[in-house]
Amino acid sequence: MRPEIRTALPGPKAAELIARDAKAMSPSFTRSYPFVMERGSGCWVTDVDGNRFLDFTAGIAVVTTGHSHPKVVAAIKEQAERFLHMSGTDFYYTSEIELAERLENRILPGTPAGVFFTNSGAEAIEGAMKLARFATGRPSYIAFLGAFHGRTFGALSLTASKASQRRRFAPLLSSVFHAPFPSASRNVTTDQSLDRIEELFSTVAPPESVAAVFVEPIQGEGGYLVPPDDFLPRLRELTEKHGILLVADEVQSGMGRTGHLLAVEHWGVEPDIVCLAKGIASGLPLGAFIARAEQMSWPPGSHGSTFGGNPVACAAGLATLDLLESGLMENAATVGAVMQDGLREIASTHKDVTDVRGLGLMLAIELRTPELAAKLVQTAFERGLLLLTAGTRAVRISPPLVIDPEEAATGLEIIASALD
Repeated sequence: MRPEIRTALPGPKAAELIARDAKAMSPSFTRSYPFVMERGSGCWVTDVDGNRFLDFTAGIAVVTTGHSHPKVVAAIKEQAERFLHMSGTDFYYTSEIELAERLENRILPGTPAGVFFTNSGAEAIEGAMKLARFATGRPSYIAFLGAFHGRTFGALSLTASKASQRRRFAPLLSSVFHAPFPSASRNVTTDQSLDRIEELFSTVAPPESVAAVFVEPIQGEGGYLVPPDDFLPRLRELTEKHGILLVADEVQSGMGRTGHLLAVEHWGVEPDIVCLAKGIASGLPLGAFIARAEQMSWPPGSHGSTFGGNPVACAAGLATLDLLESGLMENAATVGAVMQDGLREIASTHKDVTDVRGLGLMLAIELRTPELAAKLVQTAFERGLLLLTAGTRAVRISPPLVIDPEEAATGLEIIASALD
């Protein structure tokens, strides 16, 4: 299968819907190009005018198992026919319990743990922030420059990705401190990052006041930045030394995208709390934070959610886990490695490309300027490939985990021709 562009972009139906959207919807959304979706299957999406595109965004790393995977759709239908909702804060139902058991076994193996389900990644971060304070009795947090943890007030206080996300929303939470995130592409070393944390400890954030350090194992919105191999192990060591909880934000990097269920597994690190969302239910709204039982010991009424752990979303989550464990994580590792090699080959013949990085199917190609990154995204769209930017001048490549080598090759061919 190949992309097929039948109309000018946007086509007439898309243009009409975009005009209606402009009148009805909030202008705060950041639409990069005029794609109006009609349907999707696997890695392919079709717009309302019948134009077919190869999707290397997966709805911002959400449709892990591809668009409308038959097994996920079947699980949703089966649960929907039985019942749509019964709040897990007040009642019990099978799909929520089963998904919690499986996550507990996979996320913190061999460690007694508890699961709290949310509607989104930002809610998972908010819950983890509350739990960290409750469990430690400490008020402060440390996060990293370039981090994106969400847009609600607590999560936004940790977020340090773009000024536009914070502008005119101050004051945010006090007692949130930031250190540089180490990355070869930003010329920041692990030593520099940890030295900054030690400086915070000795000046404005005494370690006994810090409840948790929040970290993305691979920064997402910050530009798909992969840290040096010694960073997460040394950060874990530092937090343990001071009794500080380590919270891994795996909202974008988790659920098999890097070839492991969690990105932290690449470095053999076990956090105290893990936050999940995006790919957990293949497109249905679901998030979770999983914590060691010794931390998740808050009493009834401490935290709750009307819709978190919705039974239909949990059914989709169970089907997603089945598919991840039956080959999709291995596929992410295998096809991702081939794609990274292909991107490096493209970089070797295109002087505007300054870096290629990532793990599994969490990949980025960085260009010399933000304008060149935006131009690549636009040109690829015109040729039938959906891409999104990340950071200041990177283009992220995060296709569904069902992608096959032929689809990967097609996408790389379009990227190369768009750069030409």
